[in-house]
Formats: sequence, structure tokens, C-alpha cells
Amino acid sequence: MSGTVLVAGIGNVFLGDDGFGVETARALTRCALPAHVEVLDIGVRGVHLAYQLLDGYDTLILVDATARGEAPGTLYVIEHDDTGADGLEGAAIDGHRMTPDAVLALLSTLCAGTGAEPPRRTLVVGCEPASVEERVGLSPAVSAAVPEAVRLIEEMLSGERRTPPGGDGVPVHGPGVPHL
Repeated sequence: MSGTVLVAGIGNVFLGDDGFGVETARALTRCALPAHVEVLDIGVRGVHLAYQLLDGYDTLILVDATARGEAPGTLYVIEHDDTGADGLEGAAIDGHRMTPDAVLALLSTLCAGTGAEPPRRTLVVGCEPASVEERVGLSPAVSAAVPEAVRLIEEMLSGERRTPPGGDGVPVHGPGVPHL
């Protein structure tokens, strides 16, 4: 990946495995990453993320719990497709329900008003949650996926690992998936 990159860990640490993105971002901050990479623990502050993106990044990597029906701890890389984001104007106003799609829709509005450019590419590194019930701490399967996600993101940043063609969300690590 060339150009500036923002890796944003998102999720709610009070909802169990929903804190995957936050924990992965924390782990990434302890790594020696290239100078063009910034890592932020966004948590549930979606509006903050939208404004942060106005600083101009070539690539955005969102790290989040992503339920897609596989075994808990399965990792995915998904290329964000912003088609259809136009219908999210109402969701973008509610600061308490800032899903990644709502954040990106708000970013489009902010960019139009400021002349800033949104990231050229947005990827999601997702992890299949076991539980997003009220509790603090990740399940064992999702906790074990954090170091694998860190390694995956490091490989993506260094160019050692290319994202799946089209970022189609095919599982890249987990039970029944060959090791990266």
C-alpha cells in the first residue's frame, strides 16, 4: 500500500466481541509500522472518524467485528463498495448509531462541503464474533484472532499480502481456513 493509510479500530468494548477492532488497534500501536501509517482506536466515536478522514488518507482500513456466518474468530478482508451510500443521510445525523456505512456517507457530505478528498480505497478487516452481549472482554476465539489480524494487517501494509480480488470477504483465517 502506498500513500497515507489510516487503520481505525472500531467497536464497543462493553459488548464483548464487538471490541475486536479496538483491541486489534491497541495491539497494532505496539508494532513498528511504516511512517505513512496511522493507527487510531476510534471505538464508538464514528463522527470523530469522519472528521479525522478529512485530513486526507489514500487508504482506510476499518477493523471491526463482522458477522458473516462463519465460525467465531474467522477473519475477513472486505473491499468497501460505496454504491448505495446515498440513502444513509438520516443515519449520518445520529452520532450514537454511526455504522461504517453511515460514517462514510457523512464523510462524503463533509468532503463535498470542504473540498477534501475521501480515501481512494476502504478495506474492512473483520472478525466473526462469538457474542456481542453486554460484557467486557473478548471471547477466547476472537481474542486468539487479534494477533492473526495484526499479522494480516502488517502483511497488507508491507505489500507481502494482497487483499482478495475485489475484497470479496472470503474468510482469510479461522477454523477450516488454511493458515495465512
